[in-house]
Amino acid sequence: SGGWTTWKPLWMCGYGLSNSTVGIIGLGRIGQAVARRLKPFGVKNFLYTGSRPKPESAAEFQAEFVPLTRLAEESDFVVVTCALTPDTQGMCNKDFFSRMKKTSVFINTSRGAVVNQEDLYDALVSGQIAAAGLDVTTPEPLPTDHPLLSLKNCVILPHVGSATYATRTTMSVLAADNLLAGLRGERMPHELLL
Repeated sequence: SGGWTTWKPLWMCGYGLSNSTVGIIGLGRIGQAVARRLKPFGVKNFLYTGSRPKPESAAEFQAEFVPLTRLAEESDFVVVTCALTPDTQGMCNKDFFSRMKKTSVFINTSRGAVVNQEDLYDALVSGQIAAAGLDVTTPEPLPTDHPLLSLKNCVILPHVGSATYATRTTMSVLAADNLLAGLRGERMPHELLL
C-alpha cells in the first residue's frame, strides 16, 4: 500500500511481551504450550482461568488461577486457548472487553464462537482495546465484507494454527483411532469429554 517508505520511529510499533502480564483462558495442553513459548520473551506474570485450577500445570510458569474478570482487567495480552463449550460460548463479550486495558491485545486461537465478534469489533473501533489477532472466526471463512476485515488493528489468519504436515498427520491418526474404536464399541482413545 506504499506505507513502507523512509524510516519512521513509531511506524508499525506495538506492545512487547517483556515485563507484561499474559492471561490465558484455558490452561490445557495448548495453553501450556503457549505459555512455554512466551516465557523466554520476559513475560512478568501469567494469569489463567478455566473450569478449575491446575496447580500442577501452572507451577512451571508460576501462573495464578484467577476469575475471568480479573484476567481481563490485569492482562496486557489475553490468549484464548479453551475448548468451545456451552459455558465458554460468547464469553469474550462486551463486558469482557470493557474490563480490558486500552493497551491490551486480544488473541483467539480456540474457536470463533468463544468471542462475540460484534462486541470485539466495537472494542477495536472505539479504542477500548489496542488490537486483536484471530486464527478462528465464526463463520470460517468470514465474508469478504465483514467489518473485522476492514480494521488495521485486527489481524485474521485462515485457521492455520495447526498448519504443519506433522500436525495434520497426527490429527488424521487421532481421528482414525477414535473412529475405529467407536466402530468396535470401544472407548475412544482421544475422546473430548464435555
